[in-house]
Amino acid sequence: MATATLMMRFLAALSISAAAAHAAVIAANSSRGAQLFESLHCIECHSINGAGGEVGPDLGRLIDRSFTPALLAATMWNHAPTMWQAMKAQNIQAGDLPPQAAADLFAFFYSRGFFNRPGDAARGKRDFAALHCADCHGLTQPKLPAAKPVSEWQTLEHPIALADAMWNHAVNMREEFQKRNIAWPELTSQELTDILVYLRHLPATRGVTPHFEISAGENGEEFFQSKGCAACHAGTLALESRIKGMTLIDIAVAMWNHAPKMAPQPPTLDLEQMRSILSFLWARQFFEDSGNSGAGEKVFVSKNCVECHNNPASGAPHLPAPGQSFNGATMVSALWGHGPRMMQQMQAQHVPWPRFESAEMSNLVAYLNSAK
Repeated sequence: MATATLMMRFLAALSISAAAAHAAVIAANSSRGAQLFESLHCIECHSINGAGGEVGPDLGRLIDRSFTPALLAATMWNHAPTMWQAMKAQNIQAGDLPPQAAADLFAFFYSRGFFNRPGDAARGKRDFAALHCADCHGLTQPKLPAAKPVSEWQTLEHPIALADAMWNHAVNMREEFQKRNIAWPELTSQELTDILVYLRHLPATRGVTPHFEISAGENGEEFFQSKGCAACHAGTLALESRIKGMTLIDIAVAMWNHAPKMAPQPPTLDLEQMRSILSFLWARQFFEDSGNSGAGEKVFVSKNCVECHNNPASGAPHLPAPGQSFNGATMVSALWGHGPRMMQQMQAQHVPWPRFESAEMSNLVAYLNSAK
């Protein structure tokens, strides 16, 4: 019961955070997230690809496994006691991390490639030539008048801009391939990842700051309809289920591979239209990263949450509840704000800090979002 009482406090705070975040998407910006990474003092202990502190692990080297938002939330949860102990030893104040800020922090992690599979520059260099990219695109000088060299690309560090460019570029590429009698080169996500690693480390492109930004998706459905996408992508071809779990690299590749199957002149999308559509269709379910609600209910019970949140006498809000939306960012927000006090009380009562596997966190999110 002691564990349940403490979990009650945490999940009560979590329900407030989730209510504040109840929208299709919370608009998030990696530039704000980068500032938070410094202002919350994360950078004093953690580095990213060698830039930052050395007390904790280099977060950029954690991507040798497939990260998901739920895994990131679970990792931060499991790491929290060690983190708070280190912060206390260095007299570092935690600061606030409301849901909006947590979403910005997730955007920062996304911009640094946390959710993409690792790439290999040597493979990317080979693929850039083998897939005929180098036939038209020089590295620093143009090979064709209409084909910008890589050094002038504005999309290498902007995932949504990259998807937009690949979508709009496909029409011209299709014409060029037909002139040269070259079959359309289909890509895999690993090949595009490798190519991007290669191109991002060229002398002319090295050092560009990555940027990732999603909107609240307010106009996404309108653009999806007006551009004619909804006419094809309905029923069994609806995109919501087809893109579940995809990263933006996966989606850019799917768009590219889909191009030859479309009408001769598919609709052009500017960057804000693409951002709105992807925020509407993709961002919410990607960052929610929910699993199986039935399995999540078992997690809810096994962590003793149920003893308070299904007990009206406890004063804890009933969970799951309609009108609330949970995702990795809201879980981290509540943990950040209320976890230290919760941990102190657990230690006083000799209650071990509960740990989550990635699947447990994913399933718990699904269960917390299951109320209609």
